[in-house]
Amino acid sequence: MPTLEIITIGTELLLGEITDTNSTYIARTMRDHGIDIYRITTIGDNPNRIANTIKEGLQRADIIITTGGLGPTIDDPTRQAVADAVGRQLVFLDQLWEQIVERYKNFGRKPTENNRRQAYIPENAIPIHNPVGTAPCFIVEQDSKFIISLPGVPQEMKHLLHHDVIPFLKQRFQLEAHIIKAAVLHVASMGESVIDEIIADLEGKSNPTVGLLAHPGQVDIRITAKASSEQEADQLIIPIIDDLYQRLGDNIYGRDNETLDSIVTALLQENNLQLRVIIAGFEEELRIFPSTNQANIIFIDPRLTTPIDMATLTKIVASEYMAFTDSLVFGIAINIDDHLTLHLALQGAGETASVTRFYGGPIQHAQIWAKHVGLEFLRRYLKDIKGGSERETK
Repeated sequence: MPTLEIITIGTELLLGEITDTNSTYIARTMRDHGIDIYRITTIGDNPNRIANTIKEGLQRADIIITTGGLGPTIDDPTRQAVADAVGRQLVFLDQLWEQIVERYKNFGRKPTENNRRQAYIPENAIPIHNPVGTAPCFIVEQDSKFIISLPGVPQEMKHLLHHDVIPFLKQRFQLEAHIIKAAVLHVASMGESVIDEIIADLEGKSNPTVGLLAHPGQVDIRITAKASSEQEADQLIIPIIDDLYQRLGDNIYGRDNETLDSIVTALLQENNLQLRVIIAGFEEELRIFPSTNQANIIFIDPRLTTPIDMATLTKIVASEYMAFTDSLVFGIAINIDDHLTLHLALQGAGETASVTRFYGGPIQHAQIWAKHVGLEFLRRYLKDIKGGSERETK
């Protein structure tokens, strides 16, 4: 399989003035076409550093993709940096200048003299016409390896990536013969270190690979397979997924695009239950469910902004349940003092439950942690109700 390094260029990226979304998009796209990603690097607008990074990358990877630095100003250094990296001169191409002039004409404008810089590309480079922007792009071949320079503007980069770059790479590397496919399992109620102990042997595999990614209140397990077809990739992935379910059981709540809130919503519908939600102690609105327009989920108003203890929360939940006995009432309350305490209480379907959890992570992640812990508490409660009703009907 061919290998790739991505270089995003721009001092504004290093200063945190804008977020780099290009490298993520390119990495996912190339992964889906069977290309291994070795490294992603961000560099400021310094031609020497860019050239050195390209030289280093060519020693490791078959393909280098750069984004950014192709504008008309002096601080757009990518063209010169690529030329320096491969020891070539920049050459002016009339056809590129004509494309730039035509593009500006469509805007009802004329290009300035500094736009001529954009018509220069490294000697013997393959020009890439940019029909959605003003910056022409190019591909340089060096010792059977390729440097592909694309714009930093995301919509331009995406267009050229799909219409020009991928077809070019398919032809050169026969990409149809290789794919990389990933599946993600979502785990709640278990920490990353605990999961790591249970599945450590799987994490040592080379194909498919198994890796962990921790989020506040949940952990993702990614299984990634390299294969010659999607069917072959599935044959590698499915046994690992089955093994993970055997080891982690009901702690796995979903896969890929499934979310805790969607799982809980589905369980409410399956149990034909209305959920009444009481929220207390949160300074900002806690959006447990993305949409508040669901008929079977009602948020009790007004929201309690002051902290309350577990005894108070259970009394409020019980009082609400007495008024709506055909509903499931869920209370979630957060207290912040020396540490962060989360109280959860439920009543409905002939059952009551409550639990207190403590959080020691960054305070800025507290809300998302509380959301995940609360939803997981709901999910397990609803699954127990469903399991009980199923047993009664047998």
